[in-house]
Amino acid sequence: MKFFLLLMMSVSTVGATEFKEFQPASSSVTFVSKQMGVPVEGRFKKFAAQIAFDLTKPEKSTAKIEIEMVSIDTGSTEANSEVATVGWFNTKTFPQANFVSGGLKKIDATHFQAVGKLTIKGKTRDIVAPFTVNQQADHLVLEGNLPIRRGDFAIGSGIWADSDVVAEEVQIRFRLIVAASLSSTQPKKGK
Repeated sequence: MKFFLLLMMSVSTVGATEFKEFQPASSSVTFVSKQMGVPVEGRFKKFAAQIAFDLTKPEKSTAKIEIEMVSIDTGSTEANSEVATVGWFNTKTFPQANFVSGGLKKIDATHFQAVGKLTIKGKTRDIVAPFTVNQQADHLVLEGNLPIRRGDFAIGSGIWADSDVVAEEVQIRFRLIVAASLSSTQPKKGK
């Protein structure tokens, strides 16, 4: 009987936990594009996130992700310099890209959709970002793959605008680790 009570208490504690402590060192934002049919992978080395995720009330969850565009790493110094130019990301004028959630939809126990606004190069578009949630001990792993179209954000001009040279679709992949908030896991002391 004691075991059953302890188990029920631990389940109710986990259910009430809010995950808010973003873990940047173990998180990643990467992308895959295609140049002349060949996949080109890259990543962003600097980004920040403000996430509040409650498994018991996912619809109340919020997220804001900011990516430092100058931190792009395509695996080539020459390519990094090229994508910073006006024709690509114009990082001097638009140093950040961001996503702000406006709502969250639960599909099943591990699959969700974040509805929100993605801004890249000063252009904002409504998007739906599907992702999975995997709870591991005191943290959540949020993983998703978001396809975007370069033309929607004026990314790549001149010869680079040709989708036969650089594919129109780019896959943005994210893996965000969010730990349980200390205040939500510790019992509150009475007066």
